[in-house]
Amino acid sequence: MTAPGTAPDDDNGTPRSSRRVRHWLAGAGVTALAAVLGITLAVRGGATPACAAPPTGNVVHAAPPSGNAVHKGKASFYDAGRSGGTCSFPGPPADRLYVALGASAYAGSAACGSYLDVTGPKGKVRVLVMDQCGGCGAGKIDLSDEAFAKIADRAQGIAPVTYRAVVNPPLDGGLTFRMKSGASRYWFAVQVGNHGNPLRSVEAAGPGGGFRKAARQIDNYWTVESGLGPGPYRIRVTDVYGRQATATGIRMTPQRIQRSTATLASAAPPSASPSAPPSPTVAPSPTPTESAAPTTTVEALAGAAPLDRPHC
Repeated sequence: MTAPGTAPDDDNGTPRSSRRVRHWLAGAGVTALAAVLGITLAVRGGATPACAAPPTGNVVHAAPPSGNAVHKGKASFYDAGRSGGTCSFPGPPADRLYVALGASAYAGSAACGSYLDVTGPKGKVRVLVMDQCGGCGAGKIDLSDEAFAKIADRAQGIAPVTYRAVVNPPLDGGLTFRMKSGASRYWFAVQVGNHGNPLRSVEAAGPGGGFRKAARQIDNYWTVESGLGPGPYRIRVTDVYGRQATATGIRMTPQRIQRSTATLASAAPPSASPSAPPSPTVAPSPTPTESAAPTTTVEALAGAAPLDRPHC
């Protein structure tokens, strides 16, 4: 894993682009020799794994980590630079504590925006799921440089770890929403942020219309292909534990963060089971200093890294 425009390093620090070149040259030489000697080479399809093989006995996630399950594996580290990873975030979190997961745990972006507590030889760190690690197998995770330094010595390169989902992590403020570049009244595409738990579903409604289910995309946007009109929109968000909240007044302002007062958090801890049934819709209620009208703010993403680009 690495920042855009640079070749990511493998687990022992070797640039992966250089490793691929060496593998290609070596493969070409072996193939030529085999042709001369009349030997048929059996070639396994698929790309060479970019990360080390996972330790024996790890469980492959069919979905993002959730609930109280503890997973055992290994961690390496990388630097995403200013990129927000394959989750298409405007950039890394301010504390730069983030993690990239293998394809099965990334689960088509279902893990984006959730948190893991990772424990290593030196201690524990909480990280935001921000990226996909293309070569990470079962149990293998790729931490940011800063996160890895909190749980192991960087000189190790790879460290044994355990990790678990953070259920209902404390968050600063309510849900955020960002329309994708190119979205319009004819093609709805929104990213939901500051939700903490993995999301199960997103539904949206335009002016005067009913809620329509949005489709999750691998880049962490939710889309309604035929659009929902010009807005403003109501957006209903449900997490894997059944918590649900609805934000109103979300506008068609691509590439800008809109902050709402809607939140999935509550005083009681959620069920540890991600199969819990959805609770009733919870819309943000106005306070004496708050109007019942939509209350969202917009922040320009000045200087943000290019969006919608795979980074692993």
